Amino acid sequence: MTHQVHIIGGGLAGSEAAWQLAQRGVKVRLSEMRGSGQGHTDAHQTDGLAELVCSNSFRSDDDTKNAVGLLHHEMRRLDSLVMAAGEKARVPAGSAMAVDRDVFSDEVEKALGNHPNIEVVRELVDELPSEGMTIVATGPLTAASLAQSIVKATGEDRLAFFDAIAPIVYRESIDMDVCWIQSRWNKRTEASNEDGDYINCPMTKEQYLAFHQGLLDAEKGEFKDWEADTPYFDGCMPIEVMAERGVETLRYGPMKGVGLDNPHDRTEEHPQGRWPYAVVQLRQDNKLGTLWNMVGFQTKMKYGAQVKLFRTIPGLENAEFARLGGMHRNTFINSPILLDCQLRLKSAPHIRFAGQISGCEGYVESSAVGLLAGLMAACELRGEVWNGPPATSAMGALLSHITGDAEASSYQPMNVNFGLFPTLEKVPKKQRKEAYTERGKADFGEWLAGLESVPA
Repeated sequence: MTHQVHIIGGGLAGSEAAWQLAQRGVKVRLSEMRGSGQGHTDAHQTDGLAELVCSNSFRSDDDTKNAVGLLHHEMRRLDSLVMAAGEKARVPAGSAMAVDRDVFSDEVEKALGNHPNIEVVRELVDELPSEGMTIVATGPLTAASLAQSIVKATGEDRLAFFDAIAPIVYRESIDMDVCWIQSRWNKRTEASNEDGDYINCPMTKEQYLAFHQGLLDAEKGEFKDWEADTPYFDGCMPIEVMAERGVETLRYGPMKGVGLDNPHDRTEEHPQGRWPYAVVQLRQDNKLGTLWNMVGFQTKMKYGAQVKLFRTIPGLENAEFARLGGMHRNTFINSPILLDCQLRLKSAPHIRFAGQISGCEGYVESSAVGLLAGLMAACELRGEVWNGPPATSAMGALLSHITGDAEASSYQPMNVNFGLFPTLEKVPKKQRKEAYTERGKADFGEWLAGLESVPA
């Protein structure tokens, strides 16, 4: 197949970009190094397209008062492959959208592999192409050879941060005589279990304090010399690093017990059960419900230390792990300096960057930037003038952050959030989130109506 656009990287952003282009009649070559026998990463476990490496959650699906929920809404309106595959692979997760990783990847691979305008090629690309429209969507785990080519082309040292992976537990090894299923404040999805979407492991004050000390004392993975000054991204902060911030940090973060009624601890005063001093939550990770991941428990502890400490958690004394936690180094470019408003490399405008390598953070955000890169490329091939989404929309706010609004000297990966949106000063604070989403939906709808590249 003679291609019009070459996409390097078959992750979320690259897959979404390929889909958007192909749906608009553009011939695409999608290069993915995994499965070629030449390239691999320390974090991926399969060769599947759009493999979810860390969490299985796309976070909140609430599009009435949540920025990422608004981004979900906008992507669905643009026929997003990632959102469509996510719906088919969905598992219970309260008001969040979580998916079965394998089902999700299979759905994406099937859609792209069967599309007549897409050629998926398993190959390692060592250098940036010198010509031809290209989208680089290699993600945070870019191959070293290509990363060096990017450094050479940009003249900028690449930036990096650490991203940590949470452990996954086999459901049958969890003691449900100690744990129970419930969503916080009883909020759950229609597809949830009878009592909620999360398995909860309760802790007394004494157990929590002992666990906290165990996190501080556990043997950690060591840094290589070149990793010494690499910062963590707050959204994936290792559990033991959070513990170092203070004894109460976890209890007001991923281990908070409020809104969770322990049915094993009922009294006359608390007939529904008392809130535990602290709690460890596990979220369903696959459709069968056989695998559950430890929410917020990304870690850089060594494997032996993880098993020993996590089995002190009530209900997990005999836990068997399908995957233990880990940590990898993420790579991204200084986009506000290097890219124009259409994600093109200023020094080589035939190349666009999309996804996490551009400096956004999160599955949905990466997919959204890939989607935009695909729309931009299609528009350019048609000789049309690109008018981007309004800054009041989630996509527009995210794009503005990547391509200019962020402070280049301290640029760091960012999840979409209302802090990126133009402010609404006259709206009361309690009503502001709803106002942001209402404004965003309206303005995005008007933009979408005039977008010629969107199929009818």
